[in-house]
Amino acid sequence: MELTKTEEDLMNHLWKMEKAFMKDILEAYPDPKPAPTTVATLLKRMHDKQFVGYTLYGKSRQYFPLVKKKDYFSKHVNGLIKSFFNDSASQFASFFTKETNLTKEELEDLKLLIDSEIKKKPQ
Repeated sequence: MELTKTEEDLMNHLWKMEKAFMKDILEAYPDPKPAPTTVATLLKRMHDKQFVGYTLYGKSRQYFPLVKKKDYFSKHVNGLIKSFFNDSASQFASFFTKETNLTKEELEDLKLLIDSEIKKKPQ
């Protein structure tokens, strides 16, 4: 299941805060802040999608993410590779390195990361 762009924005706040009450979430938004009813609706939808949980403290709810940011991002990158690059990581890497205007230093850092991962793989 996926999140909408506005749900992802809210989720990014929750991932940063780890736990938050409605007032904390609203404060995390830049001006102009969304209406509390909008955030409440988003939180309900995200709870229904099982992305967000909450703990009740009287009538207040403290929200927390049920999905790790890394897991969410990984699923989307893998879906992107499957959908747009014929399930080919090489095609994705080729596109990424050519079309994102990476500096020579960034490409060298990327190469070091790849070399490091290659060394970790069994023969």
